[in-house]
Amino acid sequence: MSNSLKDKVVFITGASSGFGMDAARLFAREGCTLVLAARRVDRLTLLASELRAFGGEAFAVPLDVSERAQIEEAVQTVLDRFGRIDVLVNNAGFGRLDWLERLDPAADIDAQIDTNLRGLIQMTRAVLPSMLARRAGTIINNSSVAGLIAAPLYSIYSATKYGVRGFTDALRREVAPFGIHVCGLYPGPATTEFGEHSGANPVRRNLKAFSRFNMASTSVARRIVGLARRPRATLVIPWWFRPVLAFDAVFPGLVDWFLKLAFVRHFHRIQE
Repeated sequence: MSNSLKDKVVFITGASSGFGMDAARLFAREGCTLVLAARRVDRLTLLASELRAFGGEAFAVPLDVSERAQIEEAVQTVLDRFGRIDVLVNNAGFGRLDWLERLDPAADIDAQIDTNLRGLIQMTRAVLPSMLARRAGTIINNSSVAGLIAAPLYSIYSATKYGVRGFTDALRREVAPFGIHVCGLYPGPATTEFGEHSGANPVRRNLKAFSRFNMASTSVARRIVGLARRPRATLVIPWWFRPVLAFDAVFPGLVDWFLKLAFVRHFHRIQE
């Protein structure tokens, strides 16, 4: 069985920056046809022009995944133009990191749920019938290690990523008999625009020292392309997060105690 991605139609949400943009460039080198979707049309247009300049085929689609009507229109446009979607990369998402009582109910809570979870589900639902009809396709859901281990400040972000994890596992079992692969990618911290849009909690400044451990965005993008070539159910990166996850699963009380003393009591300033 060939693992070549040449001539595959790859639909990437959140393609205007970070993992999505870097993955698009790597997929283009593989000879894929790229469908680039995001809200920032100017960036998509520049990226599509860049990929076409190097001989690739790229098509920019304005899309806000929190709007179901836009999803359905975008997917139908792609199917009308190319006849199929071989690989769907659900990459769109963002995080607002703060103590729960400080999060804005609409801009921080509802918007994260609508984009990170509902949007991913609706996007997948729109693409799935065409894959089922062809008995072929790969769906890559970009979650986060926050979908495997929950940390303070990440309450809503983790909730959405835990939801993505459950959805991914259930869907994989639903569609595996029909030739469709569903992959869950769980990356740890990486150097992207994520931090620029995650809010203004002062705690973030105290965590900057840990940024030297961040992965490069391109390293995550390479794993996305790797999953398209050789699908697998779950991939956690970097490797050293796996023992961290195991420790949390075996000793959750100890992790709670450490975070309470070393983090929450030190930084959480409750307004009296």
